[in-house]
Amino acid sequence: MLPTFQTRVAEFTAAHHLDADAVTRMLDLVSETGEAAKEILKTTRYGASTFSPNDAWRDELGDVMFALVCLANQTNVNLQDALDGALEKYRARIAARGQASSTD
Repeated sequence: MLPTFQTRVAEFTAAHHLDADAVTRMLDLVSETGEAAKEILKTTRYGASTFSPNDAWRDELGDVMFALVCLANQTNVNLQDALDGALEKYRARIAARGQASSTD
C-alpha cells in the first residue's frame, strides 16, 4: 500500500492526464531541483547574504517533492519504504563509523 501522499499524486496525475515515462520524470526532478537551487541563489544574491526561506522556497520544494513522487510512482517505489531503508542505512553507518556519509 502506498503512502497517502503518493496516492494523492497518482490520482492527480491520472485526472489531469499527466502521464510520463521514468526518464521524463527523472529529468523533471532534476529540473525542479535546479529551480530550487536557483531560488537560493536569488534569495542570497548569489551568496552575498544569508539564505532565509520564504514562500517561493516552499513552493520550489513542493515542486521537487511532486516530481520525486511522480518518479517513484512511475517506477513502483513506495517512498515510505525507501525512506525507512535510507534511515536504517544511515543509522548503521553512524553506529559503525560515527558518521552518516558513504565516504570516510
